Amino acid sequence: MKKVIEWQHLGMTPYAQGLRIQKQLWEKRKEGHIPDRLLLLEHHPVFTMGRRDCSTDFISSEKEIRGCGIDIVKTDRGGKVTYHGPGQLVGYFICDVAGLRMGIKHFVAAIEELCMRTLTPFGIVSTRDEEHPGLWVGRNKIVAIGLSVPEGITQHGFALNVSTNLKAYRHIISCGIRERGVTSIEQLTKKIPPMKEVIDHLISSAGEVLGHEFLMIDSPAQAETKVGKPFSTAEFPSEGSS
Repeated sequence: MKKVIEWQHLGMTPYAQGLRIQKQLWEKRKEGHIPDRLLLLEHHPVFTMGRRDCSTDFISSEKEIRGCGIDIVKTDRGGKVTYHGPGQLVGYFICDVAGLRMGIKHFVAAIEELCMRTLTPFGIVSTRDEEHPGLWVGRNKIVAIGLSVPEGITQHGFALNVSTNLKAYRHIISCGIRERGVTSIEQLTKKIPPMKEVIDHLISSAGEVLGHEFLMIDSPAQAETKVGKPFSTAEFPSEGSS
């Protein structure tokens, strides 16, 4: 019998709110109160920085960036500076790596593989780069990956450009890689697929790659833990755009 990974589509979610949801679910997963979880969402425009210093990867000033309606946030994930915004499918894994019977490098490779398979139905052939995690089409990145794994439980995950506003990347050296660019499904196919279609392909691919059954949580009330307390988005009040 396949093990279950729950997944939930949160829709448009401010970055700070998504981070709080991750952290509370991480605590519940660590205590064994919930199974592994995948959150799928989009964020309001925001540049996020990883643990490493990436201040020199900003091309524009903070004033100019914020004037364009883009927030800047420091995070605890791996990787350098990247962009999140509407039209980008973000996936956050809260998973016990040991329970998946794979190491961290294998888990990153699995995320790359499931994203690669997600892109295939749209006629997009993506490739890996041994030096740079994520997926590439030519010299342009289409999927960024950044994780943190405190105490063996993952946080953060991937960002897949569907119809992302690629002009936002003019403010940064994306992922600290100067000689490369970014792309999206829209830019490559000249079409904007429904986000639901992308999600359907991704969940199917995730099940194949990870060998687990992905169970959708249709509403917060369905995400009951073993201690009887349901997960509720009301625990994470919105703080506006971030």
